[in-house]
Amino acid sequence: MNILVQKFGGTSVANLERMRLVRERVKLGLAGADKAVVVLSARAGETNRLLALAEEWSSNPDPAERDVLISTGEQTSAALFAMLLRDDGLKARSVLGFQIPILTDEEYGKARIRSIEADRLRAWLKDYDVLVVAGFQGISPSGQVSTLGRGGSDTSAVALAAALKAGMCEIYTDVEGVYTADPGIVSNARKLDYIVYDEMLEMASMGAKVLEIRSVEFARRYSVPVHVRSTFTGTRGTMLIKEVKKMEQALLSGVTQDKDQARITLRACPDRPGVSAGIFGPLAQAGITVDMIVQNPSLDGVTDMTFTVSRKDLLKALAVMEEERGRMPGMEVLHDSNVCKVSLIGVGMRNHSGVAAKAFETLARENVNILMISTSEIKISCLIEEKYIELAVRALHEAFDLGKSAEG
Repeated sequence: MNILVQKFGGTSVANLERMRLVRERVKLGLAGADKAVVVLSARAGETNRLLALAEEWSSNPDPAERDVLISTGEQTSAALFAMLLRDDGLKARSVLGFQIPILTDEEYGKARIRSIEADRLRAWLKDYDVLVVAGFQGISPSGQVSTLGRGGSDTSAVALAAALKAGMCEIYTDVEGVYTADPGIVSNARKLDYIVYDEMLEMASMGAKVLEIRSVEFARRYSVPVHVRSTFTGTRGTMLIKEVKKMEQALLSGVTQDKDQARITLRACPDRPGVSAGIFGPLAQAGITVDMIVQNPSLDGVTDMTFTVSRKDLLKALAVMEEERGRMPGMEVLHDSNVCKVSLIGVGMRNHSGVAAKAFETLARENVNILMISTSEIKISCLIEEKYIELAVRALHEAFDLGKSAEG
């Protein structure tokens, strides 16, 4: 059975007119597949409305009950769209996460998928042409509805494609694919025909909003073919693929920016074994992800340590550091939320030198000061002042000729 998985985001299902357009995309997909599994997000703005409702009703909403509430956005989309398909003569039904079931852990609001019972889906597909699945949701071990966090419908779709061994997973959104930079910042940003999993994983983690990072992790782990494309134009988008020889010719695939950054500096931190564990252990226990870390050379038994966290975690991280400061007399905790991160990404960096030097020279010419640097085999990231972010993205995009195709 050739199964096509299609995912449509909130702007794609915002109203009846757009859902009718989605219906045409599904019918076109069925022309080349035996069956379709369609994963839908909540309609645009609905999740925010429900979250605001929770805050209005409770000063401290219970995470599990909040998940029950916000999951109704996707449930509404799925039911309405199934009605639309049935009225058009298609054999369709809506399916919720707990009915499959999609089993998750109990981290409500940011649950991770543990397993998917695909056999039930396959049985339903014998009787239906289209299963309309409410994205973003599953069920915890205790039987509670759980949600996967922002962008979770992407993760639902790719995970279902992996479980069903689908021939293709199409992620429909309001952009035409993955670009070399944000087209809203760089006028000549180029749409990529292909991007390898590792590059997309770095782009997603470095601020690109096209795909949720966990969906890319699933795609890479299970070799799910993913096609990112626009609901509204229907043109060919960007394919996520394994690394192939012709991709090695491309030095870089893109430049990304991430404004969700905050910097914390621990000044006069004791320089002795166990201090780093005493700092980052409590942060991890609080569920705070640390990104960049820089430690200065020791002087008279003390050092300065700087690291970055998400802005939404800043207050929580500062509270944790204040507790640790009581165990480290003399240590001062400073912070700055007016920072952002710009990153260059490309598998070609594995075999080429000089990328970092060129990037640093480019930023220096624009008088952009680099506050912190982190690298991987296929990525270079620089923390800079937020006011320079658009200037930095444009300058780096131009310096590496990312607006030009690989053929020139």
